[in-house]
Amino acid sequence: MLTITDLTFSLAGRKLFDGASCRVPDGSRLGLVGRNGTGKTTLFKLIEGELALDGGSINVRKSARIGGVKQEVPAGPEALLDIVLAADRERASLLAEADTATDPNRIAEIHTRLVDIEAHSAEARAASILSGLGFDAKAQARAASEFSGGWRMRVALASVLFSSPDLLLLDEPTNYLDLEGAVWLENFLAKYPATAMVISHDRGLLNRSVNRILHLQSMGLTLYAGGYDDFDAKRREQAAQSAAFAAKQARERAHIQSFVDRFRAKASKAKQAQSRLKMLARMEPIAGVAEGAVAPFSFKSGEELSPPIIRFEDVSVGYDGEAVLKDISLRIDPDDRIALLGANGQGKSTLAKLISQRLKAMSGNESRASKLRIGYFAQHQTDELIAEENPIQHLRRMIPDAPESKLRARLGAVGIDSNIATNSVKSLSGGQKARLLLALMTVHEPHLIILDEPTNHLDIESREALAHALAAYDGAVILVAHDAELVTAVADRLWLVSDGGVKPFTGDMDDYRELLLSDRGGVKREKTKAAKEKAPKPPKLTEAERRARLTPLKQEVRSAEARVAKIEGMQARIDAMLADPDLYTDTNPAKFEDLQKKRAEIIAGLKRAEALWVAAQERLDAAQAQSRQ
Repeated sequence: MLTITDLTFSLAGRKLFDGASCRVPDGSRLGLVGRNGTGKTTLFKLIEGELALDGGSINVRKSARIGGVKQEVPAGPEALLDIVLAADRERASLLAEADTATDPNRIAEIHTRLVDIEAHSAEARAASILSGLGFDAKAQARAASEFSGGWRMRVALASVLFSSPDLLLLDEPTNYLDLEGAVWLENFLAKYPATAMVISHDRGLLNRSVNRILHLQSMGLTLYAGGYDDFDAKRREQAAQSAAFAAKQARERAHIQSFVDRFRAKASKAKQAQSRLKMLARMEPIAGVAEGAVAPFSFKSGEELSPPIIRFEDVSVGYDGEAVLKDISLRIDPDDRIALLGANGQGKSTLAKLISQRLKAMSGNESRASKLRIGYFAQHQTDELIAEENPIQHLRRMIPDAPESKLRARLGAVGIDSNIATNSVKSLSGGQKARLLLALMTVHEPHLIILDEPTNHLDIESREALAHALAAYDGAVILVAHDAELVTAVADRLWLVSDGGVKPFTGDMDDYRELLLSDRGGVKREKTKAAKEKAPKPPKLTEAERRARLTPLKQEVRSAEARVAKIEGMQARIDAMLADPDLYTDTNPAKFEDLQKKRAEIIAGLKRAEALWVAAQERLDAAQAQSRQ
């Protein structure tokens, strides 16, 4: 389907591809991955012919149709269903010709072709795609101009999916989808009958929807079989081998250099010394396969508060006197990790605004801890950043009396280093702006952080770093995200926002995926594994009993995680000492032996700590499963 040979291309004086080659077989579903800024979107533009190559070639199978979502989204008076139907240009052209054709032979050809392309089912297929992306029957009949830019992007996505090109190119398609739309798209792509290439930072999509990973690194392309986890395992194995080879080479270089230094001045050894110098020159450094480490996140919480920190009783909330959510009765405790589920428009963001006090309750009773501080993150807040100012200036407005060193330290805690800290916001990438918002959100060490779609501009490694930071955070977390992997990693409770209310979802994310795929039109019933059980259930635990049982287990898991992290830090320090070439020129061999012995003890301790962590997590999982019954 697609062959790339010795591709060379530079953009604005920066080389993005240098001799890149790969061959994509027909019917492949590829995930195109690589760090931000390596050229993934540029590669799509090169394939589509929007940019001219500097060298090499890109060949697509003759007569193959290429389709991708364009930046120009529909905004006219046409109904959404009509816009999507028009995306199949052949069908539209044949139908138009059928209305005017007079030659009986041509009319027969037209109708035969319409049957071949299944034109009779086109409306049903288009409606199904729109429904999957969140548009009900009424919305499908409305004009595109009535929808916001994000929803019109969904229409553009629906159009390209309906046109079913031979080579489908999707650039971060889940960025403008909710979790429900992302789940539907995963399922659609997994069954796509032609060739598809997807740029995505969604690990779940890359595991469930693609069968190959195309990795863009060091201006080259490498094709791997399997999903992202398979690719990640192979990369880690390669990184370990490369590190071992590099360490071995460092020892050899140190040994040779030592010989040269000792005997270069001796006439009897001068020739041998020169020979070893040439040997050193020929020893090409072994390139590591691991990319630069992703900057971590670190969040501090405020002083410990007594539970609950928030309680709602029969609360209703909405806009302009009209309730969106009614009769909400719930509580949030200091150590809660809660994910909000539900289709767009059901009220997840409304609930998040109520919790964060950006909306006032219309009725009902509400109580909060007196010293409660809340941090709130939403993607639209990037529009509120001042383009001409830098991150330090943004932070200084919130803590005007803090010294610059403290401001830089707070920015560093979310991965904004000293170089970026003085750059204007308009020059920052989407991921860097997201990190700045996280710094602003947590500047006053909140007891509760609310994250509404925090990952849209974060790559996979940064999303994993965010999950680790949230696991280490001592406060409560409310999460709204289309990234099911992040929800699974962070949340231990799920709340379903639907039909004007909020209630606990008693299954896990796999259950929720099954529910969405069986009833995409709206979340109307809970069909969980627990609900399918036919055996009689014991009486359900009260909320107080559930918390009394789970709280010590959660603390045990966090302590085990911290223990593992501490031992891993010890191992990293020992490994750094063992990788130091000076160690192998030291005249005291006992130092090397002591380090090796200490490392072996640390590895043994790490295994024990990991076993304790796994056991603690299994006890917590079992208790959570039992508490749901």
